[in-house]
Amino acid sequence: MKRLVALFLAIPLLALPTFAGAKTDLPPFSTDDEKNTMQVFNFASPSVVYVTNETLVRDRWSLRLHTVPKGAGSGFIWDLQGHIVTNFHVIEGARKVTITLQDRTEWPAELVGSAPEKDLAVLRIKAPPEQLAPLVPGTSSHLSVGRKVLAIGNPFGLDTTLTTGVVSALGREIRAANDRTIRNVIQTDAAINPGNSGGPLLNSRGELIGVNTAIYSPSGTSVGIGFAIPVDTVKKIVPELIAHGRLVRPVLGIESAPDQWASRLGFEGVAVLRTAPGMPAEQAGLRGVFRTEGGGWQLGDVITGIGDEPVRNYDDLLNALEKHRAGDRVRLDFLRDGQERRTSITLVAPE
Repeated sequence: MKRLVALFLAIPLLALPTFAGAKTDLPPFSTDDEKNTMQVFNFASPSVVYVTNETLVRDRWSLRLHTVPKGAGSGFIWDLQGHIVTNFHVIEGARKVTITLQDRTEWPAELVGSAPEKDLAVLRIKAPPEQLAPLVPGTSSHLSVGRKVLAIGNPFGLDTTLTTGVVSALGREIRAANDRTIRNVIQTDAAINPGNSGGPLLNSRGELIGVNTAIYSPSGTSVGIGFAIPVDTVKKIVPELIAHGRLVRPVLGIESAPDQWASRLGFEGVAVLRTAPGMPAEQAGLRGVFRTEGGGWQLGDVITGIGDEPVRNYDDLLNALEKHRAGDRVRLDFLRDGQERRTSITLVAPE
């Protein structure tokens, strides 16, 4: 009991209730981490924008077309030319997209390019450069579990909302809108809610390290599992979308059979249905499905790897090709008549 009394008496007076006439001007109690959070928010929030998606509907009585809000999300300023980065699913099916900057000005946006397979899209507004504050891209290759992260977005229409947390896991995989796999995704426990999509994930230096894209939630709201596309992927894709309007990947020059073929026959890989004349696959001697002397059809070659990447299905094939450029010479692993084979092939740009 004496020890408890001693501990109680040792509590600083500031922890005791404030009585009438007591001093109320408390000194600042900000910790270093708290100051950092405020600094990052003040630095990065002018770069975050509100994305409003409108679509056309037909009135059931008058049959007239008119625009109605379809959804809203977040985005951020990429450069002084007015390019805005957001998620593809935020603007999918939009008839009209409006960007609201932090100064409350609204700007009509045009779609510059999109990559549904990576859930990324680039818009452009014609705002003067003095109203634009681009984010500073960092790197995601040096991230580790436990690193502090901050997310800024517009959840549930509440603009410029900050949430904080840590990197919970790395190397996650999620599904894009077109059922492609997005790999090497960052998992975070920073609260990501509907409306945060397309907003930035930042490190403690205020640098962009990811684009918030999805949550795992049975209820539709944050349960502490959010996902972000890593900035190293974003830095590779956004310039392509600005230059070409789409993600440009090199090709082999094949028409592939459906993945169901492989599962029915009990193997992994991409079956070559046919090769395009004059293209790399034909030049390398790959063989598609062919007719036997008896009049039946025989399975041709099955691609099982490109470079160091295993190929189990068509999704793997596309992801492996996206890591290379036209002109790269890569190793190609394949099966022919059940035997493993290997060759080299030079990738080319799509026609």
